[in-house]
Amino acid sequence: QVQLVESGGGLVQAGGSLRLSCAASGRTFERYAMGWFRQAPGKEREFVACNRWSGDGTYYAEFVKGRFTMTRDNAKNTVSLHMNNLKPEDTAVYYCARTRAYVMTCVSEGTYDYWGQGTQVTVSS
Repeated sequence: QVQLVESGGGLVQAGGSLRLSCAASGRTFERYAMGWFRQAPGKEREFVACNRWSGDGTYYAEFVKGRFTMTRDNAKNTVSLHMNNLKPEDTAVYYCARTRAYVMTCVSEGTYDYWGQGTQVTVSS
């Protein structure tokens, strides 16, 4: 059973920064695309960023481009989400997720089969 454990959430003022981390159990981490999603109160879960297993692409939702950066360390089985210039509308529970092996697309929620428990990010105005 794969486990994904997020950390790094918290309360920050608008314009501030946070770094979320996700540690994955299991082997062959490099075979899987990894993604970040978020869900705000009363809203559907939405895509934030993902990194393909092949290492040739990282994709971002339009609303985080230029502010968020996703990184990956295959040696440590971790991915991180560096969030800068945070806005109150970024307030949400952020989830780390893993796709099935060798999946080429990573922006669709349906391609993910394992999810973390989520970490709360709250941005005050």
